[in-house]
Amino acid sequence: MNEHAVNHSYGSLRRRGFLAAAGLTAAGAALAAAEGRARAASPRGQAAAAGSFRVPIEDVPHTRTWMAWPDSSSIWGRKLLSGVQADIALIARTVARYEPVIMCANSGSAAGARSMCGSSVTVLTSIPVDDCWMRDSGPVFRTDGTGGLDAVGLNFNGWGKKQTHAKDALVAQRIAAYVGVPFTSAGLVGEGGAIEQDGAGTLMATRSSLISAQRNPGMSQAQLESAMCAAYGASKVLWFDGVSGQDITDDHVDATSRFRAPGEALVQMPLATDTDVYAKDARQQYQTLSSSTTASGGRMSVSKLQGPDYDRIRSTNRDFLASYANYYVCNGAVVSGQFGDAQADAAAKATLARLYPGRVVEQLDIDRLGTGGGGIHCVTQQQPVP
Repeated sequence: MNEHAVNHSYGSLRRRGFLAAAGLTAAGAALAAAEGRARAASPRGQAAAAGSFRVPIEDVPHTRTWMAWPDSSSIWGRKLLSGVQADIALIARTVARYEPVIMCANSGSAAGARSMCGSSVTVLTSIPVDDCWMRDSGPVFRTDGTGGLDAVGLNFNGWGKKQTHAKDALVAQRIAAYVGVPFTSAGLVGEGGAIEQDGAGTLMATRSSLISAQRNPGMSQAQLESAMCAAYGASKVLWFDGVSGQDITDDHVDATSRFRAPGEALVQMPLATDTDVYAKDARQQYQTLSSSTTASGGRMSVSKLQGPDYDRIRSTNRDFLASYANYYVCNGAVVSGQFGDAQADAAAKATLARLYPGRVVEQLDIDRLGTGGGGIHCVTQQQPVP
């Protein structure tokens, strides 16, 4: 593999490697206060009613999608920020064709958000944000099958205090309050993109992202597993080793492996010639899933979603994330990225159409967001119908 291919290797996820050091230090005091308020408002511990409430799989009907509007040049840099905002607006407008979208925005940037998103997207200023990663900072909604809805917060701490997050640390509980549902903090620190659920008792996650001194110091895998199952209403966790220290998320599972249904998963596969750590990680995830059973004891069925050739995509940025697997399932559609490798883009669209029959597959050019190491799933959070 040549140097370009190594730099653009499958899953090169150094999200926002250009973060300004000032952005990490300036909010220290505010962050500590915010985290203290969050824990005081909703004590850390096992999620309420874990036996009856469960996080459903993503393809259930949604009431709405939650998103967040980025406006920080200290995080994104002035040159990239406008492009990322354009990508966020494109995603919001696309999802809004299928279900309501609420965009959380700071008051100073709300007018710009409304202008770029258009009238189909509701822009809300009562829930301030630091950045756009609603999958990670937002609440995880749960249903009980009898019309009940509640929300769990994963105690977001900026991916192990790597980024300013005083506002984002409070987003989950503030959205729950806006919706008017009970809110509980989970017994772990994590992000929504770090945990995939099949809605029937099985979770999957990478050890690299959650067994972390920056997120969960002193917690064993068994303790984390217990806390995850309590929060999600699950009973089994499928673990992958993952990749530590190469990106801000420490290898979120939702960039590589996803659940489509109970007992059905997919993995984005690298090219046969890719040999970097992320390619090895993807192959290991596929092998693990292929030999695993679900919480109910059934064999896992695993589909492959072929990733693009990084020598053929539009971006030449070494931190670019070209993840088809980081798609979002909304009412009637699957919204995924396309990256300029025409053959791979078409093949991915065909695969998603086959795996999600009856849904429109929308492929979007989100290269600016991909340059920041994220994708469509990273910036969306579903609120399921109770």
